[in-house]
Amino acid sequence: MAKILIVDDEVGIRELLSEILRDEGHDIILAENAAAARAARNAARPDLVLLDIEMPDTDGVSLLQEWSAKGQLTMPVVMMSGHGSIDTAVEATRIGALEVLEKPIALQKLLAAVKRGLSRTKPAYAPSPLGLGAFSRSIPLRDLRKRLEQMAEKSRVILLRVGPGSLAELCARTLQRVGSPWLDLSLSSMPLELNILENARGGVLYVPELIYLNRAQQKNLVFAMDRLERHAQTLVVATEHRPDELVEHGWDERVLNRLFEVTLAPPGLAEIRDEIPEIASQILLYCVEAGEVPSRRLSSAALNSLRNQNWSGGYGELKATIKSLALGTLEEEIGMDDVAHLLVKPASATLGLPLDLPLREAREIFERMYFEHHLQMDGGNMTRLAEKTGLERTHLYRKLKQLGISVGRRHEEGGGGGSGGGGHH
Repeated sequence: MAKILIVDDEVGIRELLSEILRDEGHDIILAENAAAARAARNAARPDLVLLDIEMPDTDGVSLLQEWSAKGQLTMPVVMMSGHGSIDTAVEATRIGALEVLEKPIALQKLLAAVKRGLSRTKPAYAPSPLGLGAFSRSIPLRDLRKRLEQMAEKSRVILLRVGPGSLAELCARTLQRVGSPWLDLSLSSMPLELNILENARGGVLYVPELIYLNRAQQKNLVFAMDRLERHAQTLVVATEHRPDELVEHGWDERVLNRLFEVTLAPPGLAEIRDEIPEIASQILLYCVEAGEVPSRRLSSAALNSLRNQNWSGGYGELKATIKSLALGTLEEEIGMDDVAHLLVKPASATLGLPLDLPLREAREIFERMYFEHHLQMDGGNMTRLAEKTGLERTHLYRKLKQLGISVGRRHEEGGGGGSGGGGHH
């Protein structure tokens, strides 16, 4: 039968529920508070949780929110309340609770709720993508989350001014409510239809880098931006470039004025280097919970090694590295040697440049190492890179994109104004 975790600070209720459900043939794990519940959930991976709302250390709704933010809400949760309110029930179900039962709980209601929970299929409880809420111990990330949520309360459009080590996707995912849609407007150049926006109602629309959008995708963005209120959506876009640079790439100034009205400059990974161990640990936990990798843990030495890496590719690069480490190691613990073996610095690879490849492929490998080396040496500064390479900036951006290199620059002040023709569907 199923493993059921009962979390309640009243010993009498724990014993009563435990006796009833054991008689039904279930395996029961007991926890008297949130701290014990965290440990039991991680150790036992229960099939269902009965969670009390009123507890002395951390209330049940907060614990539910924590599990959801960390991608650990992979099991049905039935909340229990001695004097529950409608607002509390609505909040709990919004976060992901199956339902809320009022104490004293009638036997038939209890058994029916357990039966409904256990009948749910696993895909219904796939973990939500990680947002900033997963990193509760990091003060910089907690503050960043508060700023984002504060902005989102008043504006449906938020522009992230990012640089090397971008956290753009992590920021955008923070504003995605549990179970709500996610639509990346950079993935298609087909005209954006109204039914697509309707299907993404209440969700987040995202663009990872404005400069890479072609004319058709720019029109799609404007089309969606004009209908955000109608579909209760939030648009989060990111760019490493000033408005005048975007104008040079074909953007309309009036559109940019709208996009740059509310902006936030989140830190890059290099600026929050001390937070990387927690970020890496939570990414690994999420991948394990999602069934993407076997059960693994990062050693202290591996975490320190990850902390000292140059993550110019940002959160996406770090996430891909953690997943690769977890899939590639033969031991349960990922060690420093695993990290060193995977993360060979581009500059050190020049001594081993393969000479038995076709000229075109060998040249591409060399160019990639060459540009990655200078980007690392100059901290991602595109002005200095253009000067060193002797390339015109537009050609330089195009070349880096062709090579699959994430480009960036330090945050710079600047704006674009004026007027121009707007695009319509």
